[in-house]
Amino acid sequence: MSTMVSPREFSALIQEYASYKTSIQGCSQKTVQEYLFDLRTFFRYLVAREKDIDMDSEEFTKLDVSVIGLEQLGKLRTEDFYDFLFYTNNTRNNQWSARSRKLSAIRSLYKYLVSKRHYLDYNPTVDIDSPKPKKTLPKVLTLEESIKLLQAVEDDKESKYRARDYAILTLFLNCGMRLSELVGINLSDIDSELNSLRVTGKGSKERIIYLNRACQAALVAYLSERKSPKYAHVHDRALFLSRLEQRMSVKTVQAMVYKYLRLAGLESRHYSVHKLRHTAATLMYQSGNVDVRVLKDILGHEQLNTTQIYTHISSQDMERAMEQNPLANETPKKKKP
Repeated sequence: MSTMVSPREFSALIQEYASYKTSIQGCSQKTVQEYLFDLRTFFRYLVAREKDIDMDSEEFTKLDVSVIGLEQLGKLRTEDFYDFLFYTNNTRNNQWSARSRKLSAIRSLYKYLVSKRHYLDYNPTVDIDSPKPKKTLPKVLTLEESIKLLQAVEDDKESKYRARDYAILTLFLNCGMRLSELVGINLSDIDSELNSLRVTGKGSKERIIYLNRACQAALVAYLSERKSPKYAHVHDRALFLSRLEQRMSVKTVQAMVYKYLRLAGLESRHYSVHKLRHTAATLMYQSGNVDVRVLKDILGHEQLNTTQIYTHISSQDMERAMEQNPLANETPKKKKP
């Protein structure tokens, strides 16, 4: 999402819906922003189609979406939404995930209008097929690459934030937490015995993550700095502080991770912060024999099928192992004629 979206850009009806998502459903500000961002694109599409405006033009990005209200939304039928999805695919080149997210935002709005407020009698989005995802496996670091990444931090003798950065990477690689969860950790979220910590995940849902020896050791080293007298004047409750002595931002953590991927010689592999979460999950499932249902709770997934992608990775490795058997090429000898 490239820009912030204000509810004031929309009609009173959509502002009411946004308020419902926040105050009643307890959605985070980030989630509401994502919904509004996608609804704004959909509404601009409706306005552009009505006024015959080029949907690939600069004018499209400036269209007034406050004109879309209950009357316009009540007139739409199933084919209108399919047309929009075709537009997002063919003109905007959206991948299946972006198209699916847009459809989810539209469905959420109509569910509110029909089922929650009874403003409309008919929900035209009910039978719309969701875009099918491509079956791709998440890209992950190997165990050796993970160790190499941590070693790159230890070797960075000139860094003043070595203990902090090592702790961050250790938590990513061992706990599989999301980036937003990590930057949101406060000092008070950590158990005094360093056995566990609390994170706030999607939908403002809290969960407890238990810490292994590596995480405990990394946090002990960092907390000796974080709780030292030099930070006594800092009132920010954040666990991880930036050089400005404020809570680290998402971008700051991303920049740090990319720095050490580069120093570890892994930059060309196109790894990202989110790949560290996938790495933790994969290592736990494959090497730790963790039950997929336990892994679901560790990662904070809502649905088990989200977690089951890591079982597919294991299957792929088993297939590769079979091919590497030294007898794999021993085939029956052809009989001579």
